[in-house]
Amino acid sequence: MRIRYKKWARPELEASKFYIDNPEQQKGNWKHFFENTKSPIHLELGCGKGQFISNLASSNLDINYIAIDLVDAMLGLAKRNVEQVYEEKDVQPNNIALTRFDIERINLIFEPNDKIQRIYINFCNPWPKGKHRKKRLTHTRQLEKYKQFLVEDGEVYFKTDDDDLFNSSLLYFEECGFEIISKTYDLHSEPIFENNIETEHEKMFSEQGIKIKALIARR
Repeated sequence: MRIRYKKWARPELEASKFYIDNPEQQKGNWKHFFENTKSPIHLELGCGKGQFISNLASSNLDINYIAIDLVDAMLGLAKRNVEQVYEEKDVQPNNIALTRFDIERINLIFEPNDKIQRIYINFCNPWPKGKHRKKRLTHTRQLEKYKQFLVEDGEVYFKTDDDDLFNSSLLYFEECGFEIISKTYDLHSEPIFENNIETEHEKMFSEQGIKIKALIARR
């Protein structure tokens, strides 16, 4: 999703206690960023405006969450969404971290000692052209990277509106040795996630009559 430049985003992010500007420095030591170092860590790749992660994290204070995006403007909006949702629930954002990084280079910021237990990928770019498919966040090339820091029996939760991306992703996961433990071609009629949190894209596509595809894959 393209978004206009927001001059306030960078200063607000740098002033935020839950934004990390140099995630490479956290590699192998992510748990110590959080107040509760014993909580499991879940990761969202491509958090966008943060609607999903702000509601998920604020509802599960016993889990630590890291959300990644590449665009300052997006992360600025995500930061504001986190603050708003946590304030509405009268809780502190001590279990969430936002950071800016290129997901294609994700192994520069995570390693096995980080013990990520779950990855969320919601409505990522489908990259429909053949020459661009390796850029997909669910492509075999990327999944091999995730396996380097996802714990044994760790899970990937994936949602998309795109039929080709979903069907291809099923093959990608199987090629990488993941087990598809649940899948659906119509998430809202056949829920496979407990307490599914609807993303901004999910709501938009559903209102257009497009069925949401989803899966859970286990390493």
